[in-house]
Amino acid sequence: MSQPTLPRPLQHLLALSLATSMASLAQAEPIKVPGLAAPAQIQIDRWGVPHLYAASADDLFFVQGFNAARDRLFQIDLWRRRGLGKLASIFGPNFIEQDRAARLFLYRGDMAREWRSYGSDAQRIATRFAAGINAYIELAGKDPSLLPFEFRHFGYAPEKWQPEDVVRIRSHGLTRNLSSEFSRATMACYSDLKHDPVRAHLSPPWETKLPEGLDPCLPVELMRTYNLATQGVLISGRDDRRSALEVDDTQLAGDERARPAEGSNAWAIAPSRSSTGRPILASDPHRAHAAPSLRYIVHLNAPGLNVIGGGEPALPGISIGHNGSIAFGLTIFGTDQEDLYVYETNPAKPNEYRYRGAWEPLKRITETIQVRGGAPVNVELLFTRHGPLLYADKAKHRAYALRSAWSEPGMAPYFGSIDYMKAGNFEDFKRAMAKWGAPSENQIYADAGGNIGWVAGGLAPIRPNWDGLMPVPGDGRYEWKGFWAGREMPSRYNPEAGWLASANEQNLPAGYPYKERKLGFEWAATPRSQRLAEVLKSQPKMGVEETLRLQTDLLSIAARRLQAVVKNASLQNAQAKEAARLLLDWDAVENGSSAAAALYELWFTRHLGPALKDALLPASAAQLLRTADAELLFETMEQPEPALGATGKARRDEIIDKSLAAAWAEMQRLGGTDSASWRWDKLHQILFAHPLANATDGANKQRLNVGPFPKHGGGHTVNVSSYDPANFRQIGGASFRVVIDVGDWDNSRAMNTPGQSGDPASPHYRDLAPLWLKGEYFPLLYTKAKVDAATERRIDLVPLK
Repeated sequence: MSQPTLPRPLQHLLALSLATSMASLAQAEPIKVPGLAAPAQIQIDRWGVPHLYAASADDLFFVQGFNAARDRLFQIDLWRRRGLGKLASIFGPNFIEQDRAARLFLYRGDMAREWRSYGSDAQRIATRFAAGINAYIELAGKDPSLLPFEFRHFGYAPEKWQPEDVVRIRSHGLTRNLSSEFSRATMACYSDLKHDPVRAHLSPPWETKLPEGLDPCLPVELMRTYNLATQGVLISGRDDRRSALEVDDTQLAGDERARPAEGSNAWAIAPSRSSTGRPILASDPHRAHAAPSLRYIVHLNAPGLNVIGGGEPALPGISIGHNGSIAFGLTIFGTDQEDLYVYETNPAKPNEYRYRGAWEPLKRITETIQVRGGAPVNVELLFTRHGPLLYADKAKHRAYALRSAWSEPGMAPYFGSIDYMKAGNFEDFKRAMAKWGAPSENQIYADAGGNIGWVAGGLAPIRPNWDGLMPVPGDGRYEWKGFWAGREMPSRYNPEAGWLASANEQNLPAGYPYKERKLGFEWAATPRSQRLAEVLKSQPKMGVEETLRLQTDLLSIAARRLQAVVKNASLQNAQAKEAARLLLDWDAVENGSSAAAALYELWFTRHLGPALKDALLPASAAQLLRTADAELLFETMEQPEPALGATGKARRDEIIDKSLAAAWAEMQRLGGTDSASWRWDKLHQILFAHPLANATDGANKQRLNVGPFPKHGGGHTVNVSSYDPANFRQIGGASFRVVIDVGDWDNSRAMNTPGQSGDPASPHYRDLAPLWLKGEYFPLLYTKAKVDAATERRIDLVPLK
């Protein structure tokens, strides 16, 4: 692909070697930095973890910003441009539409309220963090060899940050459930709402209704703006003249299964169940895999603050880790924070919509998008009283807007961790979580005093007369009545069982008033939580090593449940019987070398789920789905009546018979006729893809991407390996993991793949991927003596007077 012409100040940089891109920072002499009040240090250990030491919290967050730019400048600059809607300025006109979409979801409220929502020092922290980023950008302006490869290759320079940039970007926050509302409405349009549980199982048991006056036949185009605003950046090399934005058609159809499932595991073990006599906390958030990694491990040390753990490199603080007194880890809690509103528009004045019996004008904001290689473009952003306008259907006189907790003060994703990471006990932690906005979370807690706990947090709308599962008319009959107070969210402290765990399952406590509070009804399937409970219950004592093994556990409860069904099924087809013999002679562990694991995953995703979906639904509904909901599948296979009718067992056995035979035949086509040669990791691969790699040549593509590698695990193992059924490539799972020995902090372990650094020239860009693939960890060092002993490189920063 031919590249855009480089700006003159950067033209000479293409001749620089990638191996020396950080050479100027390798010098022993201190680096003079404007904005720093006192000397500070960055000590980088042999695993690429930076340990930051400063004389004050003010300087510490400045150094954190400086270090984030030092190690992840391309990534955080791209994150900022994507969120602010400024991609077209560097990648050309194909990104104008995505830029416009992103700008619709920026926080546009009162900034004073916004800062107050996070605490008294939030604005100062963001200001110092942004100043540190800018200090590094200034340094790179004087010594362009400090710029990572991407800036040099694509011919652009990083932009400086404003403090508001840290919090105004909301479109990466994992709020939910617009795509599910759209799909549920589509089911009601083409078939009947009673069939929707085949798509998405609801828990606690719930039956939603079509809101009065709603036409459920929604235009597919309304999802385009939302998907463009919330997706990442991907440049393809299909067009050798300019960048091309790739948009998956299934996403435009509102299929939430087109993206990797966002989940996590986290648990805490009390001293009574720990072989160390201290609590142990484990956390491994599951997100989309990419290079660089989404998470970044950092150690922040200044008087009054000493925290270490994982966060997102574009944000100050950490969100998962410990502070020497308490440890904390998280998973997503299924609060519904989005609603789609449908309006009648004025045929005579299309920019008016009906609200409470009167026509109300849309709010208009005009902004200019700078375009590389072209003239600036003015775009119009339209808003209703509920939120950004996603689409207007002029022929039907309908308009569609999203109301989201995103737009409320205090909802910058993960930024609220600057408060809870400083807590000293459970009450402090609960108070901080009571103000937590996004994403909605289960926070697992442990402290050096021997206590463990769980707190659910997140801004939860009060919907007095509906459940949030369907789009609603925007005429004033369906309005939020504020938000549930943080103290009304569920929590637990020091349970008798001696452990707490979350795997995104429905975990509302018995007796919780869910019919009144209606926090959410869509949760992850239960096999991961079942496996965690099985292991945590069965072992009287667990230590750090046992916890590490559980985090990387490959046993599939889902497979084991289906094995029990297959064992008792009446099979007629010879190939189905062959398949059953292989599956039943398997320990349900999804090793890469396993032939049975390959057959099982192929059967489950490509054959059994689709077959059950077709059996349960009329053709009008079945055509809308790829497969059946996993939790519904397990339940129907185990208890086929009444879902499959009075002859449910016979129908179930027929589904198993035909789908197993089809899976066996397909496996023979893919892996050969000798089943002994089948391997799951021959089908299942992982590539840590760089967002710009496809727009480079072969050598640079290999430099930016990490992999592909053969991979073990499945979508329902604790060691999650979510994949695209079309090609079996892993798209989601745990890139960052941590296990904390609470009280013996240096005995904690961590992993972040493919590496800590975002600079392809760094030895830490891909060095952790081989360890991650083998399920290995490195020490998460905390005390100064241990850090000093493991330091690979030290960077001294001094004030520029």
